[in-house]
Amino acid sequence: MVVIGQAIMLESVAPGRAVELARTAQQYGFGSVMFSDRFAPWTSSQGQASFVWNVASAASARTTIPINPGVISPSYRMHPAVVAQASATLASIFPDRHWLGIGAGELINEHVTGQYWPEPPRRINRMFSAIEIIRKLFTGREARHSDPELIMEQARLWTLPDRPPRILVATAGPVTARRAGAVADGMITEGGRLEQLATLFEQLRTGAARAGRDPERLYRVVRLHHAWAETEPEAEQAAIEHWPGPGVRYPVSEVRNTRDFEQLARRLRREDFTDRMIISSDLDAHRRRIQQFLDLGVDEVQLHLAGPDPERAQAVFGTEVLPGLSPS
Repeated sequence: MVVIGQAIMLESVAPGRAVELARTAQQYGFGSVMFSDRFAPWTSSQGQASFVWNVASAASARTTIPINPGVISPSYRMHPAVVAQASATLASIFPDRHWLGIGAGELINEHVTGQYWPEPPRRINRMFSAIEIIRKLFTGREARHSDPELIMEQARLWTLPDRPPRILVATAGPVTARRAGAVADGMITEGGRLEQLATLFEQLRTGAARAGRDPERLYRVVRLHHAWAETEPEAEQAAIEHWPGPGVRYPVSEVRNTRDFEQLARRLRREDFTDRMIISSDLDAHRRRIQQFLDLGVDEVQLHLAGPDPERAQAVFGTEVLPGLSPS
């Protein structure tokens, strides 16, 4: 059965409020929660950037549904060994309650270590090198790792769950999706054109088949951004003021700080969000958009409900949208 979860963005919600939203998400029928990993918000008005592992632990203690940290970049700000330790500890306390979303990183979060920010292909190589380190540590055996991208001295994890969490690769590119199919347990991507997502999923399966792995065991997560309010102008304002990222036609992974992003988002219009975010006061429109992805055969949909009143949006979607969906 497909999981319909709620993506709670820690750049726009204070940690205590995020934990409470996770608790009420379960009450309203959401099957999981996904927390973003941030060191800085995109805009100063978002105003938050709490540590995802602390929030995920607290939320897991208040719920019984999966609480998923992601997307994590185990490369610059957090070494893969530290990410592996954090994930293994969370899974030891709350067994089978999270997947580990891994990405290549965004400069706004990762520049704090002062390291050179390479071109995307190198960042992607570092991400796959990090996955290899995490896999080694999840075995519980002593391991080392050395390649042109990442080094780990002799190490092992002493605290391990009975079953390690799934490792999912975040990507919007077919080549990375194919590589993910060969080494990861699945992928995470943003909602966009359905034909593009179908291509990504096919590349994921191709990568698995070429590596001698079973494509049917791969787990596919799509995060969908929604801006809803009682009126159309309010819905538009919710998108532009509270979650402008999907409207910015610039590689946001290359943005260094909040001030620079705010300059990019200064003059957004509703049409800038086409195919990247649904903006509507019509709940049926939101329901139809979600159903399209369910019909695509994904395993999990994470709904991000952008706006100034996430509690209200959560209650409305939980009571009026979720019951009308038909998981494939």
